[in-house]
Amino acid sequence: MYVLSTLFFFIPLSGLRNINPITMTTFPTDKWTYPMLWKMLSERYGINEAKAVVRYLLEMKYGLSLTDILCGKTDAIDTRMLGSDMEKLCEGIPVQYVVGKTMFADRCFTVTPAVLIPRQETAELCRWIAEGWHGDTCRILDVGTGSGCIAITLSLDIPHSQVEAWDISEEALIVARENAGALQSKVMFCHQDMLEVPAADSGKYDIIVSNPPYICYQERHEVDEHVLKNEPQQALFVPDEDPLLFYRAILRYAKKALKENGVICFEINPHHLETLQELCTSIGFTQQEVRTDSFGKQRFLRIQRAANDHQQI
Repeated sequence: MYVLSTLFFFIPLSGLRNINPITMTTFPTDKWTYPMLWKMLSERYGINEAKAVVRYLLEMKYGLSLTDILCGKTDAIDTRMLGSDMEKLCEGIPVQYVVGKTMFADRCFTVTPAVLIPRQETAELCRWIAEGWHGDTCRILDVGTGSGCIAITLSLDIPHSQVEAWDISEEALIVARENAGALQSKVMFCHQDMLEVPAADSGKYDIIVSNPPYICYQERHEVDEHVLKNEPQQALFVPDEDPLLFYRAILRYAKKALKENGVICFEINPHHLETLQELCTSIGFTQQEVRTDSFGKQRFLRIQRAANDHQQI
């Protein structure tokens, strides 16, 4: 969920300017051209980012290849429909929400404002988990699944895996189930608050993974404006006075629910890495590994439960 300095892995829409949205009265009534489209967004995003946003819209929603775009086939698109999409983009709505889908780990996922837009960093976490698994069957729990991107990706990339995924949002679970159906994944989705977890079955899971809310409200100034205005707040923020709230709940549940030699994999806020590691140690998880993301940030923490670990908390 890395949103503090970079928005999307393929379209880093940073530095939004506070300008008035372009109204529909400025839009043409006959046809569109590619330069016309990106110029409408250039004041808000800058030229290169504006071009990337428009290409994404035209490719993902209207099926135009880059060659089609450069050859002027945008003039065949319904003007009113494209105008509506451009108005939303001019208002700062992320292009992924306008299109209704995004690419994650080489697969297409549906996204709505009920779920966070999956980021490249989270795909890196999935790849690390999948590459590190060498067993036969694998039972996985994804806590706070959102669009289902982590759970579905792991279910498809780890052979013979059985994946369960929780979320507190019924709206998010609707999106996640739609994605699982479209991608032919057999994830079992459950409506569950991670702060009110059920009694754990001893040694149930090989892997517990989570990208929980981890941005403190006092860090809001570091978050892009369009993220604050459009993405679900409950999936982003954690109280300033308890930044490890969700990690603590998951770790305590994992203490019993995780199999011996099982692992917990977190996406993390680098600002709280040291205190999170101290919390892990205090609960009894001493085998820890930190990994950086493609932007050089300490973004992931892998924790392994030791064999013959019967400590209770």
